[in-house]
Amino acid sequence: MKKILAVVLLAFVAFGCGTPKTVKESKKVIKGYWNLTNISYSESGTYNVTLLNDTSKECFEGSTWRFIPNNNTGIYTVNNGNCPTGDRNFIFTIQEIDANTGLYDFLLKPTIKRGKPDDSIGFRLSLTQLTENSMRWEQTVSVDGSPFTIYMNFSKIEE
Repeated sequence: MKKILAVVLLAFVAFGCGTPKTVKESKKVIKGYWNLTNISYSESGTYNVTLLNDTSKECFEGSTWRFIPNNNTGIYTVNNGNCPTGDRNFIFTIQEIDANTGLYDFLLKPTIKRGKPDDSIGFRLSLTQLTENSMRWEQTVSVDGSPFTIYMNFSKIEE
């Protein structure tokens, strides 16, 4: 009887520690190419925001993103000629934070070279929407002691 209980307990531990099914499904959906179509804020007004410790809202809008979930890497390209253009590599992780609401944390870490993370920089965003054709990230920061949310809206690019 003790052996059966031990085997059942071991099975629960082994299967309980795997990646949640919803995260696996999300990685399948996120795979591929995306366009960052629009960035907006929770408050009206004009703000000078540097996103992902890289560049401005105006430079990020229209950027293209590629997600490669089998090794949790990606690359985004700033296309606006009035900005510092070019490719930027990153690694990412999707973590389910609430199975009932389907909300996820999206952890993005820029890399110096492909696969070489800059250990001093990382960003936690909320992945609040993910469908076959659209994705939305939200990042809440503090401005003058009050919450300020940045919304980043993506659309899937047909391959």
